[in-house]
Amino acid sequence: MKEINNKVKISFFKKIFIKICRILGYEIIDQSNFYVPTQEKYLNENLNTQGKSSITLPLGETKISRKVKALTIIYRSCTNVNMLTQNKKRLFDKEKSEYTFRSLNSIISSLNHARISFPQIELDIVIIDHNSKKSHLDQMKKQLNESHFKNLIISLNLNEFRDKIKKVNAKNEKVTENQISNMSNICKSLLIAKNQCKDLVYFVEDDYLHQQKTIKEMIFAYERISSQIQRELILCPIDYPYLYTKINPTNIFLGSARHWRVVGETLCTFLTSTNILHKYWDKLISMCQFEHYPFEQPLHDIYKSEYCLSPIPSLALHCTNVNSIYGLSPTMDWKTVWEENKNY
Repeated sequence: MKEINNKVKISFFKKIFIKICRILGYEIIDQSNFYVPTQEKYLNENLNTQGKSSITLPLGETKISRKVKALTIIYRSCTNVNMLTQNKKRLFDKEKSEYTFRSLNSIISSLNHARISFPQIELDIVIIDHNSKKSHLDQMKKQLNESHFKNLIISLNLNEFRDKIKKVNAKNEKVTENQISNMSNICKSLLIAKNQCKDLVYFVEDDYLHQQKTIKEMIFAYERISSQIQRELILCPIDYPYLYTKINPTNIFLGSARHWRVVGETLCTFLTSTNILHKYWDKLISMCQFEHYPFEQPLHDIYKSEYCLSPIPSLALHCTNVNSIYGLSPTMDWKTVWEENKNY
């Protein structure tokens, strides 16, 4: 009986102690049970609190000074062009529209997953489309309307940008009509981001397949790493194969559920802040006025001054040709992710 009373007393005082620690903002770790009683979570669960703290053991807590307020997805679509600069077939060997629909579905799924953790963050989607069939536009509208996120579809008008694009590129070749469409779409995306977006912007092409946890990890990683280094960031959610063809020194950061490494090259799918857009506006807009070689060279120039980070392992898949060094991200089961997004 005395032993039972002692256990009750210990339990009572333990509960009081946990409540006091919670009020004071301290965390308690019960390492014997792999448990954090102040959060009522196990150590293998997500211990981050959006906008307040990021906890990684054994490193402890990072106070969040860079709180994310809003995220706009700007999705560039064109279902009538299979490949921008190649005639090769894509992974899974489907019509281009299938990649557009599944990629959009994966983004919506990832946003829905993120919304649970980030009820205070404004999330919305803008699609900028060029010349897709009406039936394809109707399908995208259907997907957006069922998502319950604020959304908008804009039909791109090439005449708004055509005269601003130089007709000969860095290789002294005539700029193709497909490339003019691509450059115009990027320009429209940048203008919308600069003039309308409130905080973070994720520019994404319509052939990138996302895991459900992608958006959540990118937001948590942005808050944590930006707070640590006191700088704005660029995040690319793809672990491109090219990164394993070079032996270059890099820096590694911890996100929430991924390592993130500094990279010097990406394609035109990336997440960043409106602060970065304003700071490097002339450099970014130059991609829409002159076809560089490589096309993304202005981005690569920015990465010499700012941190661009890529996750290990990947959070998304670029559905290009299987042999592309900017395609199949290693060590991931992408067939399962492809199948998970077929019911759009």
